Amino acid sequence: MFLMPVVLAIVITSVQNGTFEMVNDNKVPIVLFNKDGGEASKELVTAMEKTGMFEITSQTSPADEAGIKKLMHDNDAMLAIVIPEKYSADVQARAKNVSEKALVTLVEDDSTESRTPTADSLTPLTLYYHPVLQQSFRKSVDGAMSSVLQVVQSKYIVQELYFTINNQPIPDSVENQIVGQQTAITQIPVSRDGNRNVPNASQHNIPAWTVFAMFFIVISLGSSIVREKRSGSFIRLRTLPTHFGVAMISKQITYICITFLQAVVIFTLGVLLFPLIGLPQLNLPHDIGGLLLVTFISGWCATSFALCVGTWAGTQEQANGIGAVSIVLMAAIGGVLVPAFAMPSSFVYIMKLSPLHWCLEAYYGLFLEGGRLGDIMMNIIPLLVITLIFQMLAWWGLRRKGLIQ
Repeated sequence: MFLMPVVLAIVITSVQNGTFEMVNDNKVPIVLFNKDGGEASKELVTAMEKTGMFEITSQTSPADEAGIKKLMHDNDAMLAIVIPEKYSADVQARAKNVSEKALVTLVEDDSTESRTPTADSLTPLTLYYHPVLQQSFRKSVDGAMSSVLQVVQSKYIVQELYFTINNQPIPDSVENQIVGQQTAITQIPVSRDGNRNVPNASQHNIPAWTVFAMFFIVISLGSSIVREKRSGSFIRLRTLPTHFGVAMISKQITYICITFLQAVVIFTLGVLLFPLIGLPQLNLPHDIGGLLLVTFISGWCATSFALCVGTWAGTQEQANGIGAVSIVLMAAIGGVLVPAFAMPSSFVYIMKLSPLHWCLEAYYGLFLEGGRLGDIMMNIIPLLVITLIFQMLAWWGLRRKGLIQ
């Protein structure tokens, strides 16, 4: 209950942080075959290098499909791109065509209108990719390549337009002003407290896998309750001169303390250990009181679920199997395994049935959005309702099985 969640949190955070670094810092190896050799193709290669996304290995050998596959394997490249032979000629022809179309609107001459060029097309580039690459990553590559192609083509169109109008080449300073300068994008995280620190991989993963660890006490508590039912311990507890609820509440208090200790251990490791092993440090929220309350309610909900499973299960095998599978399912639909925003719209209402969803949303409200207790009450209230439902189901199950009066 302590070691495995810690290992899980470290591994998942390392994987996700490595993914972020691969996308943001590391370059993607790509094998490039330039069949054209013209100026436009050379400028395309230069523009690809300037993006900082690609580590380009240029090849001059024949770019047949078998040769491409071999070179990708030899260079450990996940991508390969082939620039066709007529790329530069096509770009220049298209630039001239577009410039003549644009001048039609400036020069009201029937003869000019009659010479309006027909629609043109460019010979497509061919991109080979390793099947292991996911669609989201390929879309990122497509977006980067589309931007690079647009820059090169726009440059030639501007050059052709300027030459047609002024009968002289465009100065570099003017060309840079038209093509080179782009509107900057300022990214600002939306937080409730006005903090503009960008959340890191630890902020996302530590709360999620802490909740996951809490609910996995169903393996211990659920099987313990089944064992006590089958051994007759429940019957002996009823003979004591006190209410049976005292024993059940005591058991819940014990496991709530365990879940609280799980959270303390994992959060402490995120703050102290993660920076030492090269992972981003976990930044605790400002509202420590809200953090303690969310941790307590999440632990109570996990304990109530385990109590419910243990009450209704007939054997320890049932308790372990049903408990483990149900936790994985609730984590999957609750946003722990797959982010909530990435789920299909049909899962919006199903997701709200998972207690892990409300636990995670409450934690994210504190860790990611910089909120306080009042900001996450709409997440705590459904969590309390689900907890009470688990409690009632557990007591009803005990009464139905004749274990309590």
